[in-house]
Amino acid sequence: MSSVWDERGEIYRQSEAHREGADLDLVVEWSRGAGKALDVATGGGHVARRLREEGIAVTSCDPSPAMRPDVVCRAERLPFSDRCFDVVACRLAAHHFEDIAAAVRELARVSDDRVLVVDTLYAGEAEEEAERLRDPSHVRDYSESEWRGLLEGAGLRVEEVRVTDGSLDFGAWLERSGCVGEAAARVRELLAGRMEGDRVRFERICFRARREPA
Repeated sequence: MSSVWDERGEIYRQSEAHREGADLDLVVEWSRGAGKALDVATGGGHVARRLREEGIAVTSCDPSPAMRPDVVCRAERLPFSDRCFDVVACRLAAHHFEDIAAAVRELARVSDDRVLVVDTLYAGEAEEEAERLRDPSHVRDYSESEWRGLLEGAGLRVEEVRVTDGSLDFGAWLERSGCVGEAAARVRELLAGRMEGDRVRFERICFRARREPA
């Protein structure tokens, strides 16, 4: 349970980049009809909030108590029984997971129907260097083919993939992780080709996958 995340709870609850977005709307759309959902690595709790507004019973989990989850746990080891949620969602968190394959297997294990994943789409090694410099808790973004391999390897069938705009306010993005000075200047240099005014251009990849029948 990293103390760095314990310091970020309110930041992520207030973050415009996490509080809204076409990808969040898509998670809500893809979850309709579900009775029970699990929001894995809930962060600021935005997926849980939106799904509860739809009348879905949501359990949220996160390794940091500061994110105010219902259950404190890591994605790689979910303390839930097999197939106990209709929908298992994970939004904008997987790039922090230390063992991504183990985490995806856990998402699949506790789902009785749908697994929904949204994360920043892999954009190249310069971008990865910038992400790690800005926030050392960043592990890796993944390409569409890598995500397909992870999901299918966990026994899931990918039904739909969409790519949405993930552009961010550059200053706010740096501020969220406390990146300043020379490190911030180097991040800007690495991302020069992705800068559009005061925003940095990223894309988010969204997957709707379904558990294969037993």
